[in-house]
Amino acid sequence: MLQAEQILQNRYQLQRQLGDNGIRQTWLAKDLQANNDQRQQVVVKLLAFGGTVQWEDLKLFEREVQILKQLNHPRIPQYIDYFSIDDRSLWFGLVQEYIPGASLKEMLTQGKRFTEKQVRKVAIEILNILIHLHELNPPVLHRDIKPSNLIWGEDNHIYLVDFGAVQDKAAKEGVTFTVVGTYGYAPMEQFGGKAVPASDLYALGTTLIHLLTGTSPAELPVRDLQIQFRDLVNIKPSFADWLEDITEPSVERRISNAREALETLKANRVFSPSLLHTTRQPVDSRVQLKKNRKQLLIKLPMRSQSALEIICSGGTLLIMAVIGLIMVLMMITALFASVPLLFLIILIPVCLVFVRFIDGLLINAFGHQRVHITPEHFSVELWLFNLCRQRQLAATDSIQDVFQSVMYITNRSSFQMNNVKEEKEMVTIQTDEQRYSFGVGLSPMECIWLANEIKDWLRR
Repeated sequence: MLQAEQILQNRYQLQRQLGDNGIRQTWLAKDLQANNDQRQQVVVKLLAFGGTVQWEDLKLFEREVQILKQLNHPRIPQYIDYFSIDDRSLWFGLVQEYIPGASLKEMLTQGKRFTEKQVRKVAIEILNILIHLHELNPPVLHRDIKPSNLIWGEDNHIYLVDFGAVQDKAAKEGVTFTVVGTYGYAPMEQFGGKAVPASDLYALGTTLIHLLTGTSPAELPVRDLQIQFRDLVNIKPSFADWLEDITEPSVERRISNAREALETLKANRVFSPSLLHTTRQPVDSRVQLKKNRKQLLIKLPMRSQSALEIICSGGTLLIMAVIGLIMVLMMITALFASVPLLFLIILIPVCLVFVRFIDGLLINAFGHQRVHITPEHFSVELWLFNLCRQRQLAATDSIQDVFQSVMYITNRSSFQMNNVKEEKEMVTIQTDEQRYSFGVGLSPMECIWLANEIKDWLRR
């Protein structure tokens, strides 16, 4: 039975126990052979083989030793020694550098609440460590990032400790590894035995959420397997978006590596992995798109938006305005003059048709469409200047598909007796009951891009 003041290997004098998880004991010890006071204190991890300790536990312990021997990073405790003791039971010991400071778990337990600035600091420093680990050959995966394994050092730097769950080789097809990790922090694929670099990002994200909310991620509400934390924190939307990106339940949709995660965090931008595989917006496109976690807003020009069409529309409007003025003057004259009633009956409908025609020209020349999608509803709207002229509304969860489609427009040519059918591309949203089309006249590439953007947002 180990106890304080006991000396191991004639070198390490145990001082106080730091932890005991039932399999391993962790002690703060004094290295009696250290050359200076700064290196006197060390951490000794001990594993007693037998009883509840199985061969798999010993294999993980030895793997941690081998990995620490190879690592050389200023924010990872340095390896010092490894030994075994056969004293009734077989003890194995790992000695490593002691980091003065407190674990984030200890700080949380003491009631510490972390600010957004402090959490960003933790994120950036740990991501820099993960970049180093993940870009080694072969990559090193920590697989157990959580508050108790992050130390806020007395030098105001963050350290990553406890490599007891480390994986030192990339997962291969059909090969599974020991299931390790901590519930609430580890992603689903890790419990399936197939950890990847993005698995460490997920654990980091849940740890950061714990720091912000003060609540373990295992106790936070979940919707579609995604941890819900926004209502519990007061942080910038871009940072909340980033946290959701690295805690995305689907590993395929999660940020895949620490370098990309660090770049998106520093740039305060949202990562959208699907955009890497979809058609980009054409350079000459006049479609305006704005999106965030809460809404997608698309603004589209009407069909007549080329320079020639606008000029033609403007000229037509001028001519029609003159004709309209003449008709108005005729109406006024007719009202105050003695004219047959039949003339007024004919003139009023003609004026109404004229007004309708002018309205159509204005919409075609200066109007636009808006598509507004939220988690609850979506709408397809027709706008003239700042006035909404028409709105179609439906529930977002009724959407079955979004795709490119074609509208056939019949035009009569001045030089041909037969009608000419013109194909116009557009985007269609198919719901349970009907179709909602918009963007008539967009190019095929614009339609494909826009449909993919909508489907990508709906999958978030």
